[in-house]
Amino acid sequence: MDQHLNVFITVAEKQNFSRAAEELHMTQPAVSQYIRVLEENMGTRLLERTNKYVRLNKAGEIVYHHGKEIIGLYEKMQNLVDDLANKATGSLSIGASYTFGEYVLPKIIAEMQEVYPGIKPEITIGNTADISEQVMTRRLDVGIVEGHFKKEQHMEVEAFANDDMVIIASPRHPLAHHGGNITGAVLEHETWILRELGSGTRSSAEAVFERLNITPSNTIHFSSTQSIKEAVEAGLGISLLSQWAIQKDIRNGDLVCLDVAELPFTRQFSIVTASPFQTKALQSFIDLVKGHQRTVR
Repeated sequence: MDQHLNVFITVAEKQNFSRAAEELHMTQPAVSQYIRVLEENMGTRLLERTNKYVRLNKAGEIVYHHGKEIIGLYEKMQNLVDDLANKATGSLSIGASYTFGEYVLPKIIAEMQEVYPGIKPEITIGNTADISEQVMTRRLDVGIVEGHFKKEQHMEVEAFANDDMVIIASPRHPLAHHGGNITGAVLEHETWILRELGSGTRSSAEAVFERLNITPSNTIHFSSTQSIKEAVEAGLGISLLSQWAIQKDIRNGDLVCLDVAELPFTRQFSIVTASPFQTKALQSFIDLVKGHQRTVR
């Protein structure tokens, strides 16, 4: 691995030469020398320095972004070589969209740590669009996402489980006591609590609106599933969420599922990768994910 690049990335992340030196077990003058040589090789300054801070400039941001990818490739190369010795070890960067990442992934990671203690997971939670983009740019080894998203060339997508989406409300909401199936005409006039654009849950909600032939005019947007559940429980409106995300809330009586014609709406959880090579750590993780098909339903 290029030590100059590694030192630069550490300085950029610590925003301080002395903290970077401590992290790298080096002297501060040695760190400064590595940065000086890298900047000379690049032909430009990469860091803005003052007595109070160290920050990336525009050139530094480019080197940092691609440097992270380069170091990631070094690690993947080493992991692939280690696989020849049949060891499921090394770092594994895992991304997941909010529903899977918050309500299913923790159980899988716990199982993986028990079965494969040599694997060191790094977890990123984001919306479906963000996770798939990070997989494509090799910043993540694997992503677990829901719903539909733009599939890029060289991206491998494997659906592995279905997820039922239901409309939820507070137990105090008038529709919670509605007799019989609730029609789209009734739902159209309700306040809808929705995820942001790019979210798999948001895409599912738009598909449900199309299925019910409605266009709600009163919407409120939140950037996480948990905040939506809190908003619905507080009586701000209704929402469409994964049955997996609301199991405890339904059990505790904090939320109720509405009886709506044309529902539930079923979407898919998918495993997304971009590299043609899979380390033993990655393959072991994917096998564990597929093993949870019975619980993700």
